[in-house]
Amino acid sequence: MSSIIALCRFNQRSVFLIASGISISGTFAGLTAKSWILLDGTKSPFLLALNFALLALPAIFFSGLAGELTDRLGSKFILIKSQCALVVGSLLGAVCIPLFEDQLQLLLLLLSTLIIGIAGSFELTSRNKYCALLVNTTDELAPFLSSFSVVFNVGKLIGPPLGGWLVALKGPAVALTIDSATYLLPIFCTLYILKPKLEKECLSKPGQQASLMNAWILSNFTLKFVLKFTFMCCLVGFFHPGLAPLIADHFLGSDPRDLGVYTGFIALGSIAGGLVLQKNSKTCFQRPFLTLSSFVLVTSIAQLCMATVTTKELFLLLSIFIGFGTAGLLSSCNLITQIGAPQAFRGRMAGLSQIAFLGGGGLSGLFAAILVLLFDLPTTFAFAGFLGLALAFFGFFRAGKSVLYELKSN
Repeated sequence: MSSIIALCRFNQRSVFLIASGISISGTFAGLTAKSWILLDGTKSPFLLALNFALLALPAIFFSGLAGELTDRLGSKFILIKSQCALVVGSLLGAVCIPLFEDQLQLLLLLLSTLIIGIAGSFELTSRNKYCALLVNTTDELAPFLSSFSVVFNVGKLIGPPLGGWLVALKGPAVALTIDSATYLLPIFCTLYILKPKLEKECLSKPGQQASLMNAWILSNFTLKFVLKFTFMCCLVGFFHPGLAPLIADHFLGSDPRDLGVYTGFIALGSIAGGLVLQKNSKTCFQRPFLTLSSFVLVTSIAQLCMATVTTKELFLLLSIFIGFGTAGLLSSCNLITQIGAPQAFRGRMAGLSQIAFLGGGGLSGLFAAILVLLFDLPTTFAFAGFLGLALAFFGFFRAGKSVLYELKSN
């Protein structure tokens, strides 16, 4: 047993990635099951968007606190606590299905999503800073952070089809129970396997200098632009996770396995986007405006084409491009803000990044749901695509003015 642990510690970065990937797969299996329950029980696009909003919007209200506590108390401490809270939130969703019915069941499912959203804000924020303690040099940090994007999207590929099949064959309670169990592996690895270089971590003291606002003030122009640009782009075009069951039902069918197929194709594109970013992490980091705008352009064109889709095959192809663009945007924002920020407030910078892409995405789902109710789904895709194109061209204009600028690694 000791030799196995020693081997795992020798390859601790790979172990951390694998453990996180298994947990992410379970998370998306559970999210697919929960979304299908809400759609099957209510047929309400607004309730679907609300469920995703409860998962994403806590980033706006809690990521700042998560960043401040991470920088003050240490990333490992916050990471473990948040992982335990994720277990509690997912278990609530699993047990409420066999024990309760109707409105109370729906309410508890939404409460479970809210707990996971709050805990996830702390988990993602602390994990970003924790990653820097598992590498030897700053040059190793960019590809390691990019690897998390690939692992995250592999989980998105495996989890939804798994969730769809589990719902169809065993019921949603089984999918949510598996989701709960997968959170235990990262906890075990963090406690007993990983050996981070805790002496490298810069902690801040309580007070005004440890605040989220102070991190924003100390950020340079490029970091501020990246955060604001990412928020606006997610606000416009990151609604597909929240409305995934409705989109799959419109283009493919109402079977939970159809939802799994759709989210699986989104994940294929996301994996491709993550791999492109991983292979070109240094170049993408040094050209932030061009990088973000390129990914937004891909998403926007795909959304415009979605407005006129007539076949399932074309719909699935365009889903790949939407996954590619959105994953690239989110991962680029995380990569640029982590490496471009001083180590002392990378926790708070991770919090600001979450506010940008999860906060913007949560609001995007609600706005898109309103447009669907007022018009229809194709019109919603067209509207988002046109606004995304405008933002992409603005980003290219900003890149043209900054072509000689390079961010400096900290």
